[in-house]
Amino acid sequence: MSHAIKVATYNIRKAVGLDQRRDPARIISVLNEIDADIITLQEVDRRFGARVSALPLAMLEAETPWTPVPLHFRPAAIGWHGNAILVRKGIEVRRAEPIEMPTLEPRGAVMAELSVAGHALRVIGVHLDLSGLWRRKQIRALLAAIDACPRIMPTVMMGDFNQWSDSGALSELAFHHHRLVQTPKSFHTARPVARLDRIIVSHEIRVTGADCHISPLAKQASDHLPIWAAIAIG
Repeated sequence: MSHAIKVATYNIRKAVGLDQRRDPARIISVLNEIDADIITLQEVDRRFGARVSALPLAMLEAETPWTPVPLHFRPAAIGWHGNAILVRKGIEVRRAEPIEMPTLEPRGAVMAELSVAGHALRVIGVHLDLSGLWRRKQIRALLAAIDACPRIMPTVMMGDFNQWSDSGALSELAFHHHRLVQTPKSFHTARPVARLDRIIVSHEIRVTGADCHISPLAKQASDHLPIWAAIAIG
C-alpha cells in the first residue's frame, strides 16, 4: 500500500527577510505553516566564521516536529554548504552524506536515504550555481551520484536550482528516470517571476498536488517562497 507524504523546499536566505532583519523565529513559523514531512533548506548556515546555523538547533527541537539529518561537519551547523534536510520525528535516517559537485561558487548538495512508514525514500537537497554551464555539470554529477548508489529507490531532488526555464541544464533529466514537478514561480517573493526553486521526482513517485506556500509571514521571511509537493511512495 502506498504512503502519502508532503515534501517541501525553501531557500531561507540565512533567515534574513525582506525587511533586512535576521529572524529565525519567523522562518520557524513559516516552516510550521507548511507542515511538510520532509524539508530541504538552502542558505541555512551563515557563510563566514564558524558558519553556525541561521536556525538554532535548540529552537528547531523545541518549536518544530523536525530534526535535521545529521551531517556532522561543523558543530554549530545543521547543513553542508548551506544545504540541510529536515525530517519529521519518527522518520528513520539510514544513510546521509554530501554529494561532491564541480563548483564555481560555494555550492553543494546533500543526500539522505530514509525509511518513511516502512517505505524507502532517497532525498537530495541542492543549491546550484548561477552559471548555466556549471549547473549542467552539477546536475550530471547529481544524477551520477544517484546511479552510483548501491540501492535503487524512489528519489526526490529539491532545492534552488537557479534555473529560470525548464530547458537548459534541466534538459539533462531527459536522459534519466526523473521528471520535473510543475510548481509556480517562487522568486522574487515581492513579485514572483522565476521558477528557481524546483522539485524533481523519479518516475515511480506519484505526485498528487504541488504549489507555493504563500502567507503574510512567507512574503516577508526570505526572498524565495517555499514550494511543496504531495507525493505517494510505495
